[in-house]
Amino acid sequence: MPDIRTAVLDAATQARAASIDLRLLTRDRKDAALRAIADGLVSAIATIVAANERDVQRATESGTDPAIIDRLTLDAKRIEAIADAVRDVAALPDPVGDVVRGYRLPNGLEVKQVRVPLGVVGMIYEARPNVTVDAAALCLKSGNAALLRGSSSARETNLALVEVMRAVLVQQGLPENAITLVPGDSHEAVTHLMTARGLVDVLIPRGGASLIQSVVDGSTVPVIETGVGNCHVYIDDTADIDMAIDIIVNSKTQRVSVCNAAETLLVHEAIADRFVPAALVALAERGVTIHGDDAFAKYAAQVEIEFKPVTDTDWAAEYYSLDLAAGVVPSLDAAVGHIRTWSSGHTEAIVTGSQQAATRFVACVDAAAVMVNASTRFTDGGEFGFGAEIGISTQKLHARGPMGLPELTSTTFVVTGDGQVRS
Repeated sequence: MPDIRTAVLDAATQARAASIDLRLLTRDRKDAALRAIADGLVSAIATIVAANERDVQRATESGTDPAIIDRLTLDAKRIEAIADAVRDVAALPDPVGDVVRGYRLPNGLEVKQVRVPLGVVGMIYEARPNVTVDAAALCLKSGNAALLRGSSSARETNLALVEVMRAVLVQQGLPENAITLVPGDSHEAVTHLMTARGLVDVLIPRGGASLIQSVVDGSTVPVIETGVGNCHVYIDDTADIDMAIDIIVNSKTQRVSVCNAAETLLVHEAIADRFVPAALVALAERGVTIHGDDAFAKYAAQVEIEFKPVTDTDWAAEYYSLDLAAGVVPSLDAAVGHIRTWSSGHTEAIVTGSQQAATRFVACVDAAAVMVNASTRFTDGGEFGFGAEIGISTQKLHARGPMGLPELTSTTFVVTGDGQVRS
């Protein structure tokens, strides 16, 4: 048996070889393979569910949080939904070969900047086995080999999913190593993946802040940071009250365990008396606990809602729960200052009736997405019309915001001449 370092590097080497073959595939062949993968997943529902039940049982016995167990669990309906998502990817335009820009120089040279695959994309992610299929499908569509490292809690499920997909690739005459599960369950295996520079072209971590930071700090492979979401909703003094309540309730409670859920509510003092009491009632109906400043403490005393004094830890928190930090601010600029202090750069929202205020807010906050009179929950590749996403980048290089198929490509300059030489 090879040691874990050798096993990981061998897997990366094989993925790199597969990535070269993928660069030559036509869209028709990639789409046919994706549709076959979707069918294969549905045909293997019983096998996948059985593997998943073993993972869920192990997680339950170890006292894993119920919310994480829910994300881990697959049933027939969820697997069919995953298969449908793969079919959706097959229907998307293929970015490979797209001309980003093209022009002719005075000397007659034709210059084109063309989209090409990144090569080998490594994914390090937690809990959700659907990411295994989503990442594999998006990588295949964009001509990349996928090197997947899910959490050990989903190991048997991920093995079952990858075995189905690799078998389909073989049936389709494509390299099975286009989709590979990184061997080993230990952190050592992750370390070897993070340092496989030259074999892996980019790493994309998906999960909590500690996972992402550990990959950023420990990797010698380029990393695209994703997903930590300390998202704010600011209610301006000109906001429509009913609209503002709908937006903060949806942003916070529509789904709490995701990176685009709101974690902080800021309210202009001029509208606080009219907005806050009604908003607290609406949030209390959804079971929200407020971590508020002194102004919010006064309003919270008027309604039945769980309340705690806010701390710096709360302002910095990505709760993943029905908790919401809240404060009253004297101005839009004060709200922007607070956001710039505590934001993770994911999504920030303003609710306002003033175009001038909206324009200033958009210009002054620094985030991958800014919502004007809309819920933070819309920061999502599917909601943006991309069809799918591999993650939401909160960095500024290569890609920012929801990453669809174009963001899984780089570019090559193709220069065509007729014998020109440089003088």
